[in-house]
Amino acid sequence: MSSTQPAHAYRNPVLPGFHPDPSVCRVGEDYYLVCSSFEYFPGVPIFHSRDLVNWRQIGNVLDRPGQLDLPADTDASRGIYAPTIRHHDGRFWMVTTNVSLGRHLIVTATDPAGPWSEPVYLDLPHVDPSLAWDDNGDCWMTVSGVESYRIDPETGTVLEGPVPMWSGTGGQYPEAPHLYRIGEWWYLLVSEGGTHTGHAVSIARARTPRGPFEPGPANPFLTHRGTNRPIQAAGHADLVQAVDGSWWMILLGIRARGQWPPYHVLGRETFVVPVRWVDGWPVVDPVEEVTVAPAGSAPAMAAAPGSGARRDDFDGVRLAPYWISPRSRPENSWSLTERSGWLTLRASGATLDRAGATVLGRRQQHHDCRASVRVDPGTGRAGLTLRVDEAHHYDLEVSGGTTRVVGRVGPFRQVFGEHRVAAGAVTLTVATRTHDVLPPTVTSSGQVSTPGAPLGVRPAGSDTVVFEVETDDGPVVLAELDGRYLSTEVAAGFTGRVIGMYVTEGSAAFDWFDYRPAAVPED
Repeated sequence: MSSTQPAHAYRNPVLPGFHPDPSVCRVGEDYYLVCSSFEYFPGVPIFHSRDLVNWRQIGNVLDRPGQLDLPADTDASRGIYAPTIRHHDGRFWMVTTNVSLGRHLIVTATDPAGPWSEPVYLDLPHVDPSLAWDDNGDCWMTVSGVESYRIDPETGTVLEGPVPMWSGTGGQYPEAPHLYRIGEWWYLLVSEGGTHTGHAVSIARARTPRGPFEPGPANPFLTHRGTNRPIQAAGHADLVQAVDGSWWMILLGIRARGQWPPYHVLGRETFVVPVRWVDGWPVVDPVEEVTVAPAGSAPAMAAAPGSGARRDDFDGVRLAPYWISPRSRPENSWSLTERSGWLTLRASGATLDRAGATVLGRRQQHHDCRASVRVDPGTGRAGLTLRVDEAHHYDLEVSGGTTRVVGRVGPFRQVFGEHRVAAGAVTLTVATRTHDVLPPTVTSSGQVSTPGAPLGVRPAGSDTVVFEVETDDGPVVLAELDGRYLSTEVAAGFTGRVIGMYVTEGSAAFDWFDYRPAAVPED
């Protein structure tokens, strides 16, 4: 944290990159958080914190094929939507929706790091399920819409419902309903307005879970719509009370870059803001990238999130929990023991343009970053991919002594650069560089020029993606591509960029993978 920041400041987002739809619970002095994972396996990453600001991934809730059924033809941005985590009667409970199957599922664990149980399924409509228990011990499941059901969470039996609730102020897509018992009231937190720039958070309360619900006097009590704030789409929130009695709200948001219209490439990220209660209703300030925590509150002593640099030398016997793969990860597609100190990947599909290829990636978490890998392709075809889905990805691959950059955007596929390399292992790097928004100048001939860009070219996109290969003579840049085509605004969907290793022919061995944000000056 910069010395110019207030003593109790922390940086948002607290979970950068593709970490949408956050849900949180506290047990003693520990906080646990889960996020949506959509078509990726393993599903539902789970994090631990002692201060609500610094989070460490401790596993994935759905880490076995028996828990996470994602058919091979699962579309991008389908799969697992909006999990909720709660702690009740000595157990952790996680409920979510597998949209690809059209079913809700509940799993439980005594240790949040796992193992988690086999799923209990509920065939009920809507998405965004959440659990709450009343004074009688009855379990209520709320879903988007907004309505609730009294259920037996052990068996998935529906005991009552649907019970109509309160669907917000009239915004589209009322979703992410969470029910809380706070004092003498039951509060219903709802997000509405869609999960993009119209997103908002509203609240109502009632004396019982069945209602009737009284809307809050200042709804929506959080929204960034219609503003020029750098954080947009604030919503899909959850409340938690800290150890010291203070209240906090975690929520998602996006950080777009570039000229109008801006593009967001990291997906929806997780933010946290302090909550104060005024006349029985929650009040929050707008979400800022640097937020000042109330003096004496739980995160007051928390440092800003770390640099995010991470290197994997593949020396262990298990993959780190942050590694994800589209739809599945067959046991015969990877190995940490076939070649000591190397990760071996075997091709399960011949192209990244269709589902089924072998990909092992991690979320891109910084707008400016570098990811490098040392790969021995053998007689196969392998490399680094920066992807949103099968129709939107940039690849830096090596095969037959040649490295090349391949871009796929919608129906178009093109090779953008090639370079011959020596046989054996080679180091590949993919880097992203955001554009400085600088005023254009007009030359004497009337041409418009932007500093740092070719004459007459204005860098209007979100960022530039740079591809390079290490040679005996130093790094060689093969191509620089416009990053806007790997954004949500172009590709659509609910995920963000994932960067990682792939094999589409034969097998290849990876010595290490290194991810680090670009060095930036302190604020």
